Amino acid sequence: MSFKKLHPLLKESLSNLGFETSNAFQKEALPILKGGADAYIIAPKGSGKTTALIIAIIHKLKATAFEDSPRAIVVVKDKQDALALKDEFERFTTHTDLRVYALYDEYDIEKQKEEVYYGQDIVIATASRLSKLYFLNGIHLGEIQLFAIEDTDYLGQNNAYNHILRLSESLKKCQYVIIADEFNSKIKNYQNAFMRNAQLIKKL
Repeated sequence: MSFKKLHPLLKESLSNLGFETSNAFQKEALPILKGGADAYIIAPKGSGKTTALIIAIIHKLKATAFEDSPRAIVVVKDKQDALALKDEFERFTTHTDLRVYALYDEYDIEKQKEEVYYGQDIVIATASRLSKLYFLNGIHLGEIQLFAIEDTDYLGQNNAYNHILRLSESLKKCQYVIIADEFNSKIKNYQNAFMRNAQLIKKL
């Protein structure tokens, strides 16, 4: 797909970043993501799958801040990945007022509760800290429109797999997206929980 059907503020950011059109894999993935379907996005590194997720989230949130509760969550491996993805999001949100927040373990949880309370639109979080903050009533997930898991190699570490499973049970209906380099047994098991009707978009 071209970028013509995206939100104007997002199109402006894409233009300034030198993105003229989506690549072949994004042409397949973006219409499904934009359409609101649950999806497994499976492709090697460098295929543009994370960029497709960022574009889809910004477009879904209408490139506009709204009230206080997060509307999109992206779960990542660790602090380093959280901060890196936050920086990447901010490249694409330059012309918007969307608020992007990185939530990770190596930070004062009381400060995180306060910073989230004052309003965030997109929260990029480690599974353990997101789970802990939620069960301490430090983050409201009732307005989540999209819940994504980015690069899933870490799901076997630090109980991340079970943290995500428990969090999914607390969410209202929303769009789920799993981004991975390969379709493995860990993420396939989520089909029995919250990915029952997910579409599989795979690049060999």
